[in-house]
Amino acid sequence: MIKKTILIMWVLLGTLKIAFAHEGMWLPTLLKKYNIADMQKQGFKLTAQDIYNVNHASMKDAVVLFGSGCTGELISGQGLIITNHHCGYDAIQSHSSLEHDYLTNGFWAMSNQEELPNPGLAVRFLDRMEDVSARVFADTAHLSGDALAARIAENIRSIEKEASDSGSFEATVKPLFYGNQYFLYVYQVFTDVRLVGAPPSAIGKFGGDTDNWMWPRHTGDFSLFRIYANKDNKPASYSPDNVPYKPKKFFPVSLGGIQEGDFTMVLGYPGRTSEYLPSQAVAQILAQGDPDKVKIRDLKLSILAEQMKRDPLIRIKYSAKYASTSNAWKKWQGEMKGLIRLNAVQMKKDYEARFSQWVNADPSRVAQYGNTLPRFETLYSQLAPYTKAADYYQEIVQRGTDILSLAAIFDTLEKRWPSLSTAEREKMKPALLAHLNEYWKDFDQATDEKVFAALLNLYHNDVDPKFQPEGFKKLISSLSPTDLQTKIYRKSVFANQAVFEKTMGQLNDQNLKKLASDPVLKLYRDLHDFYATQVEPMFMQLQQQIEQNQKTYMGGIMEMEQGRPLFPDANKTLRVAYGKVEGYHPADGVTYTYYSTLNGIMEKDNPDVYDYNVPQKLRDLFAQKDFGQYGMGNVMPVCFTASNHTTGGNSGSPVIDANGNLIGVNFDRCWEGTMSDIMFDPDRCRNIVLDIRYALFIIDKFAGAGYLLNEMELKK
Repeated sequence: MIKKTILIMWVLLGTLKIAFAHEGMWLPTLLKKYNIADMQKQGFKLTAQDIYNVNHASMKDAVVLFGSGCTGELISGQGLIITNHHCGYDAIQSHSSLEHDYLTNGFWAMSNQEELPNPGLAVRFLDRMEDVSARVFADTAHLSGDALAARIAENIRSIEKEASDSGSFEATVKPLFYGNQYFLYVYQVFTDVRLVGAPPSAIGKFGGDTDNWMWPRHTGDFSLFRIYANKDNKPASYSPDNVPYKPKKFFPVSLGGIQEGDFTMVLGYPGRTSEYLPSQAVAQILAQGDPDKVKIRDLKLSILAEQMKRDPLIRIKYSAKYASTSNAWKKWQGEMKGLIRLNAVQMKKDYEARFSQWVNADPSRVAQYGNTLPRFETLYSQLAPYTKAADYYQEIVQRGTDILSLAAIFDTLEKRWPSLSTAEREKMKPALLAHLNEYWKDFDQATDEKVFAALLNLYHNDVDPKFQPEGFKKLISSLSPTDLQTKIYRKSVFANQAVFEKTMGQLNDQNLKKLASDPVLKLYRDLHDFYATQVEPMFMQLQQQIEQNQKTYMGGIMEMEQGRPLFPDANKTLRVAYGKVEGYHPADGVTYTYYSTLNGIMEKDNPDVYDYNVPQKLRDLFAQKDFGQYGMGNVMPVCFTASNHTTGGNSGSPVIDANGNLIGVNFDRCWEGTMSDIMFDPDRCRNIVLDIRYALFIIDKFAGAGYLLNEMELKK
């Protein structure tokens, strides 16, 4: 009740996104100014410099941006990383086959020599970050429109080039607060990253998509990798001569466990949030955006599930695709439910009323901000039909089916081919061949053609006809779903590996010209070219106008809330979130405790269901209560919940206790709190964490890879 009262006062007072103990994704460089006093009041026993320091080793040096969208952390002085199983999933799958099914059976290297390289996988260490707003805005006061954008882009390129130190670092400048502020991020990138260990999916993905986003959770969602460097401890391409990286900092691992109310901190790379959206945007998400995307993925997932159930090989091929499709699908459903429960649209309107009152109190503010909110109303009304068309195009044409994705690659290639030099053509062939090998490895024609026919019919039925090309409308109107499969899909060279390889032979002018009459490529081009010329330009134009208006609105919020700390939306840069270990009340009469145990895994055990078929060895360890030093007597903890503000990208993030020890690995959020990307609710927003003791138990007692623990600094 106290928390709910605080939340109501929060809205009535209009203090949008000001400091709150459990809310916020804070900039590490500003912790001393804004957060450290509150963090220490909540129980944190270290300093802001212990978290972020450019002159001495700090926690930032033990955290990596893992791959393209996860977080990982160092847990030994020999470059050992722990992240989520689902973050390492693609790497694990790429090494899997029917003969060596590492997804089902797990993988454990018993020496450095057995660790598996992963071409294309990289990790990034943040070397430093700094506010470069003044440099980005230099010589722009007299500019506007395209000239302003060009000067800002030029300034950014200059800053990044200087910071890269002739290629020694990767440097990127990113906007914060919708372009009202800019920060430079400088990274050291390591590309020799090897798979060390992963539990079987029955542990690492226990509960599968049924339990995804839900609590209580019993998923051992972790995998282990190792960073390799050259003999000078510098980044280097894969080589057998490389040696384990010696980090500046790694996290001690706690065996002491957690208690309700304990301080927790998450340090990671959250991907994207939209905490400052206006009411019109939230209303459109609720009424159109989320429902449309859920409907499309409902259809696709139902087909994939049916096919995967039929054939174990299809299950292996499509497991990663199914997981990536279902992840956002389930999240959007929880987001809608949470926003409705919070009455989010009205809450936004209440804040906007206060903003208008503040604007109208000063003529100079009226001149600068007076048209901001009315302009949102106009722009979002104009955007709505284009958003629907864009969502359907992106969900169905861009990422809905395998064959259209392959057609897209060859559409681009065939158009660019005449302009490429002989050297450029030869250079690109190995990369294309590698991609094709991966594509065919995870492709099943019977499955994809069902998805193809179903989704294209949905596109035709749901999208306003004025946003569909005439050729496509005539084609779909004249063909049944079965005809789409037999007369379009199966007649394409992209439908079958043997046919494709026979038709293409090799990359040359003659073979590429053969594609011009391919029915799937023609269909793709019809949809793509219409979207690119008739839909996307207006969609992007309206989006740009909204973003510019959002920048103005955000500038007004920053001015109105001057003196109160604001946190910028997540943008895949290093952030700090803090809270405490705690359960929650998801519904009337329901209370969730803050932890789950191995007992719950055994309660869910079902050999007839792939996601709940517990490995026999885990059953035996449970029966014997053989938990070693990792259990609490006869109980083996598995997961816990905390009130840290997290989002996608925080997967794999270290969850740290008051003394800077690793107590868990973040891997999910509770379904009732997935609206936190737009609006945070301290009562129900919880991050779900793998208890590090369960990971150690699996490594040691289950996998027999206890030698890895000898690298770690264990704290009891």
